[in-house]
Amino acid sequence: MKNFIVTFTLLTILACQNNQKTILTKKFDLPKKLKEVSGMTYVLENQSIWCLEDSGNKNELYQIDSIGILKNTITIDNTENIDWEDITKDNQGNLYIGDFGNNDNDRKDLCIYKINVSDLNNDTAVPAYKITFQYTEQTDFPPKKKNLVYDVEGFFELNDYFYLITKNRSKNFDGSAMVYKIPNSAGNRQAILVTTINTGTDFKNGAITSAAITPDAKTVVLLTHSKIIMFKNFENDAFWKGTKTEIDLQHYSQKEAVCFKKNNAVFIADEKVKKAGGEVFEMTFK
Repeated sequence: MKNFIVTFTLLTILACQNNQKTILTKKFDLPKKLKEVSGMTYVLENQSIWCLEDSGNKNELYQIDSIGILKNTITIDNTENIDWEDITKDNQGNLYIGDFGNNDNDRKDLCIYKINVSDLNNDTAVPAYKITFQYTEQTDFPPKKKNLVYDVEGFFELNDYFYLITKNRSKNFDGSAMVYKIPNSAGNRQAILVTTINTGTDFKNGAITSAAITPDAKTVVLLTHSKIIMFKNFENDAFWKGTKTEIDLQHYSQKEAVCFKKNNAVFIADEKVKKAGGEVFEMTFK
């Protein structure tokens, strides 16, 4: 592995497949009240990040500015934060909350909430609609420990469909993550399995914790606690058929959220664990 330099705010890292040079920079500390940020999405128009927290926290969305100041909090009425794990947006700026955390693989109430862009300046909002869904292959709640494959912590929206990437919790982790597709429309839906991808050989470094797509819809990234898995040069929606690159972050923490700032830069956030974490990093792809 090539040498890397660590400063107070800079990590220079190398992509393991094509030596693509990237820069990871600490951007800011998250507000103290946000200890378990599990998803975020960036809004270019006002240069802010919308984020949420996961299980055990409030049914709220938080808007943070470019230096980490909390600017707005929206309570999402008629919802419960059972396990909110990621947030994404469509090309109109509407937000979507993924309430699909499923550590024990026993939930039958998985759902996605749509929040209209017109409600984002308010103190409260009611979901424009709710999408409930089931995995076609799941018949046991929970399944056997060797089949704990129905947890999700990352998704994104593309061409009126959601793409959910599973967090494999099976005994004897084999590095597989399933990609499910769900139409972006109100009602009860079946999550359709479209492919399985490999994310690594061990759970610690290979379990997917978030996902994002570029504004131009040409690059997809998946996040783990220690790396980025990037897909480029794909056709239509088949991102898994694109050129795959793994980028070792040379930094291990409980990274739970990734979003694109622009087509060649992402924000990454980790959860607060004891005295570590609770930070937002920016990474630029050269």
